[in-house]
Amino acid sequence: MSVLEARLPSVEAYSIDEAFAELTGLPEPLENIGRQLRAEVLKKTGIPVGIGIAPTKTLAKLANHAAKRWQQQTGGVVDLRDPERRNKLLRITPVGDIWGIGSRLSAQLKALNINTAWELTQADVWTLRQRFNVLMEKTVRELRGTPCLSLEQVIEPKQEICCSRSFGQRLRELTPIADAVTAFASRAAEKLRQQGSLCRQVRVSLRTGMFKPSEAKYANGILCQLPYPTDDSRLIIKAALFGLEQVYREGFSYAKAQVLLSDLCSHTDYTPDLFSQAPVNQGQQLMSTLDAINQRWGRGTLQPARLAKTADWAMRQTLLSPAYTTRWQSTLVANAK
Repeated sequence: MSVLEARLPSVEAYSIDEAFAELTGLPEPLENIGRQLRAEVLKKTGIPVGIGIAPTKTLAKLANHAAKRWQQQTGGVVDLRDPERRNKLLRITPVGDIWGIGSRLSAQLKALNINTAWELTQADVWTLRQRFNVLMEKTVRELRGTPCLSLEQVIEPKQEICCSRSFGQRLRELTPIADAVTAFASRAAEKLRQQGSLCRQVRVSLRTGMFKPSEAKYANGILCQLPYPTDDSRLIIKAALFGLEQVYREGFSYAKAQVLLSDLCSHTDYTPDLFSQAPVNQGQQLMSTLDAINQRWGRGTLQPARLAKTADWAMRQTLLSPAYTTRWQSTLVANAK
């Protein structure tokens, strides 16, 4: 992403290893720019990438797919701005390979005798919109070369933040479950602060295993309202533990818990209520210090006191891959005799 952002005027990071970029105004031929970018990314990261160039996002995804599929013939770069070249690729592309069309939609389209991307572009968009939805209409128009999806440079904040884990073993007592919920609430609050939001509600869920016939089944959840929007781990943990006490029932073997933060807002969107409890101002500086220490020295350097003991609830992770390049404990040791 750093290489792309340094070379291109506008970049949308679509995922950890994929991006859309605006190429308007750059000197022709654009294929040469694509090859230069590809070579620089490979040199600096060791990651081979495919680059697709087209007038729309959907066609760019299709071009990228072709660039990776026929890497030797294309050099990893495909330009679909030429209508003839575009139509040739559309005719040989199965409808299921189109961005946004999964196996279920693909089966429904094939039932309508639409088997390729080309046949999809020839269908009536209004009929497809009525039978499916507006996203299908946009997909067809994009395949025809009409842009319907703009570049998104601002990442919208999440509307909900969840932390959920299965326990490493079945838990029957409230204390280890409360430890797990404390850890989940602490992690969710950390994510909340990372995106600069506050939450008004905390939902706590608890359930047993659902696939062992001999085990008694139970699942429940409760929504806890906070006194005011906050990102303070202490208040969020307190609300989560209160909710856990309400849903916990003795006599069951619990397999999983979840903490969900909802009704989120930004600091600028929140207007205090004259008749509600006033926020605790000291919390913001404390949480900033907590995050700064954990960011510098590693997550968990500072944590709630009840998490200092051995975690009986932690996931087993027996098949977790070693982190050879980022953890001293995982460093390979050579022994020569």
